[in-house]
Amino acid sequence: MELRHLRYFVAVAEERHFGRAARRLRMAQPPLSRQIQSLENELGFPLLQRSRRSVELTPAGAVLLERARLLFTEVDRAIHEARRAHTGETGQISVAYLSSLAYSGLTRLLRAFRERLPGVEVTLRELSPAAQLDALKDGALDVGFVRGPIEDPSISFECVRRERLLVALPADHPMAAKKRIALSSLAGEPFVTFPRSRAAAFFDSIMVMCHDAGFSPRIVQQAPQLDIVSLVAAGYGVAILPESIREVHRPGLELRPIVGSPSVELLAAWRASNTSAVLRTFLEILRRVSAEAGRGI
Repeated sequence: MELRHLRYFVAVAEERHFGRAARRLRMAQPPLSRQIQSLENELGFPLLQRSRRSVELTPAGAVLLERARLLFTEVDRAIHEARRAHTGETGQISVAYLSSLAYSGLTRLLRAFRERLPGVEVTLRELSPAAQLDALKDGALDVGFVRGPIEDPSISFECVRRERLLVALPADHPMAAKKRIALSSLAGEPFVTFPRSRAAAFFDSIMVMCHDAGFSPRIVQQAPQLDIVSLVAAGYGVAILPESIREVHRPGLELRPIVGSPSVELLAAWRASNTSAVLRTFLEILRRVSAEAGRGI
């Protein structure tokens, strides 16, 4: 038995007439009659009582009509849901982010995504850049937000925001009186940084900047990025951080631009082999939100 045989039967049962059912199905009447007869032979019992003027359902036919209607409702629903999954309207996506992103554009992005695709389940994870890249390669993550550069051919990425780097100082630090700070003037300062294992590429870029300015930072404390803000405000040292750290609003902290305005890229990254329609739609929304914001998310 095939679904088309049941569709033929439902048409005849609802029309109570072979001719009208044939027109509804856009087929000739004789083949339709043969198909219904073949279905009855396969089942081993009659579904219809035929007369010259009408067609009536047998008790078995009435039961089959009721169940067939339910079946086709489920088939139509399944096709609809499959189509939505194909276009990225349903499903799930796992997103990882840096701690600082939670204070800037992440909320705006998630709101736009939910408005567009309310049927998609979003799983959020705060992960270090290194952990994000590992999760992307393992297939445990769909998209992450890290600071560049990325030099792994298995990972695709695009820049969603370019941020100036700032010097973070305790509010009572003498250099807090300056409008801009030259990197070279930080040569004798104690530095608070994040561990290199959390974001090797970003860490190395800061070290290279300082080396080009004529010194190697004297690192006295290491901590996650938001803890760095607290340590700087408490007077443990100075730090070089992305401009989005302004959103944290930590008392006792001053942020100053660096002479020359060095910057860092915030990248959206995903596994190059990931062909998910949900991911494709997420990236489309990300690009739109970034464009509307002017400076990225």
